[in-house]
Amino acid sequence: MSRIPVSALIGLGFTGLYFFVAIFAGWIAPYGMAEVVGGVWEPSSSQSWLGTDSIGRDLLSRMIYGGRTTIAVAAAATVLSFVIGSILGLTAAVLGGWVDQVLSRGVDLVMAIPTLIFALVVLSVMPVTLPILILVMGLLDSTRVFRLSRAVAVDITVMDYIEAARLRGEGGGWIVFREILPNALSPLVAEMGLRFIFAVLFISTLSFLGLGVQPPLADWGGIVKENKDGIVYGIPAALYPAIAIATLAISVNLVADWVLGRTSSLKGGRGG
Repeated sequence: MSRIPVSALIGLGFTGLYFFVAIFAGWIAPYGMAEVVGGVWEPSSSQSWLGTDSIGRDLLSRMIYGGRTTIAVAAAATVLSFVIGSILGLTAAVLGGWVDQVLSRGVDLVMAIPTLIFALVVLSVMPVTLPILILVMGLLDSTRVFRLSRAVAVDITVMDYIEAARLRGEGGGWIVFREILPNALSPLVAEMGLRFIFAVLFISTLSFLGLGVQPPLADWGGIVKENKDGIVYGIPAALYPAIAIATLAISVNLVADWVLGRTSSLKGGRGG
């Protein structure tokens, strides 16, 4: 049994810490999410460890609640994208023919439009709520998952055990969920980490542009937007959420790289 590399341990540690804080935000945060506790952009103190924000709210509490919102929305969108993308991608690979052509060309059409522009257009004409954000992000990201899952499934469908299942008269659903999905799970799990990072960056970008998580809810991108003017005066309030976004992205990426490398080594060992 190989040891987990230091980089993966660091990634697991930080990722676990962020998720722990997000889950127990209500117990960990020293103040309420929108509670005003002092003046505008007060420096760090024993009462406010990171100081206050642009209207006097405790920045540490905002960061904790903002992390909960950012991680929850990104995780939900990632799960949705994998459910939709994987099912459609595996189905297209198994059925082939006109079904594959219709799904593939539809995905190509959506991917031809820049994702951020597509999301901004959709959200500008729809109510910006958390369910709508999750739905839009999940649907847009499912196109990438579709491409990956279809590519992996196409390689698997030529295997002998798939042909044997067809000769036994098994239906498409059986072949997808009992034969192909278990063998395609490893690359999909590794890709899930990368898709989660994209979702975190995407929701933060939307919030910074004003079409993401709406006040009074806090999220990291929104906190950057609320405090960006303080950078001119040397106030670091906007830097804390930016550092949190970068740290989470790097941590998850380290874990995803380890999972992907471990999957590749296992395949190589079996092949040898």
